[in-house]
This record gives sequence, structure tokens and C-alpha cells, in this order.
Amino acid sequence: MRFILRDAAATAAFDELVSQTLDGIRKHEPGTLLYVSHGVPGEPEQRVFYEMYRDRAAFEVHERQPHIRHFLVEREKFVTAADVTFLERIEGQ
Repeated sequence: MRFILRDAAATAAFDELVSQTLDGIRKHEPGTLLYVSHGVPGEPEQRVFYEMYRDRAAFEVHERQPHIRHFLVEREKFVTAADVTFLERIEGQ
């Protein structure tokens, strides 16, 4: 998922929101195997998330969590655009 943020202040607030959300993920989502926020070199107001779930059911549990519902609402204050790409593993470890 790629986010484009409004400005530097929105980016800082978004990063704080992500940090709070990650705390909930770590505590309540054993099926979320990876949830990483990345900065984009040369694009300080962009963030790319890489998320990996044990299976589709774990993703659906993730989407229903209160901390994720909160994130989805609150992020709108900071984001001008979001692009989601779902991936399907073909091969690899």
C-alpha cells in the first residue's frame, strides 16, 4: 500500500498514528506476520506499507480490529492518496 501525505506535519502525525497502530497489531494479531512502514528515498511525504498475513482469514481478522478501524478513520486527516496492491505468492520462501 502506498500513501501520499499532505505535508511534513501530516507525515509526522501519520507516522505517530502508524506507531500506535503497530502496538495494537503486535499485541492482538498473531496472524499478522509482517506489517512494515517504509519511507521512500527522495519522497519524504510518501509511505509504503508491506503487510503479510498467515492467510486470508488472518487478514479479515486484522481488518476488524478496533486499532485498525481507528487507523482507517484517522489516516484520512493526513493522506491525499492511497494505492493498494494485493499480491499473490507464486514462488519463494
